[in-house]
Amino acid sequence: MAPPPRLPPLHALAAFEAAARLGGFAPAAAELCITPSAVSHRIRQLEAQLGEALFERSPGGVRLSAAGARHLGSVREAFDKLAQLAQGAGAAAAPARLRVGAPPTFARNLLIPRLPDFYRQWPDIEIEVAVQAPLQDKPPRHDVDIRFGNGRFDERPATRLFEDRLLVLAAPRYRSERALHAPADLQRAELLRSPLLPWRPWFAAAGLDWPEPARGPSFTDLGILLEAAASGLGVALCTRRLAAHWTASGQLQPLFALGLASPSSYYALVEPQAAAQRAEVAAFLDWLGNAFSESADCCD
Repeated sequence: MAPPPRLPPLHALAAFEAAARLGGFAPAAAELCITPSAVSHRIRQLEAQLGEALFERSPGGVRLSAAGARHLGSVREAFDKLAQLAQGAGAAAAPARLRVGAPPTFARNLLIPRLPDFYRQWPDIEIEVAVQAPLQDKPPRHDVDIRFGNGRFDERPATRLFEDRLLVLAAPRYRSERALHAPADLQRAELLRSPLLPWRPWFAAAGLDWPEPARGPSFTDLGILLEAAASGLGVALCTRRLAAHWTASGQLQPLFALGLASPSSYYALVEPQAAAQRAEVAAFLDWLGNAFSESADCCD
């Protein structure tokens, strides 16, 4: 079996390509950070192996020969393929990165516990969770943003993640001390407030013609609202899924059988072209839909 042909040295090919592209040995030397004599030596080494002169040399400088012009295309094609190979290897090695903005309680209690399932399915996608406070006038934008509200946020389409129900919740001791057995008994309680979930819709469903509470502690974060209720500060109105961490641990108890469909819920916002053009965005949105589907949530 004949031995494989000896490949030209890569450094000699690089010197040849640079000198041909830049029009001389000196500029090629400057680009390659070597001396002009080193460029000349490498090109002569290549010419000796090929058996052809690649440049026509004269006192005024060098000019690409006919053989050099013929070989230049092949050398550039080889370099292009090597560059594509390097880019492909880099893309395979570098995981796709996805930035997700989310309210703190959603991130802590609903998203993070489910992320191991996402990574089992998509180990090459890195999730960066950016916690953002609710009710900001112009919140920062991310690849995917989770917002709580009625679905009208900005010009981006909003996909509702799940339906939910409103519950009235209190710490067990607070409930027993104030004998909260029926909705009307709430007149003996401190009603904790949040602009995210007003009380009036629940009052109406309970048959109570009461105005929105105008006094009492108020919280812009629903997780802090629930912590306040668990600490015995008062009674909270919140969604069942968000409160599941506190009810499962026994820190909070639903007070009444009445449950009202929540007018507000969590939505995913994303630029339409991002979902179409970026596989990691589409994968995350699809996973979100499955992770919070009725059948996938043990708390339903």
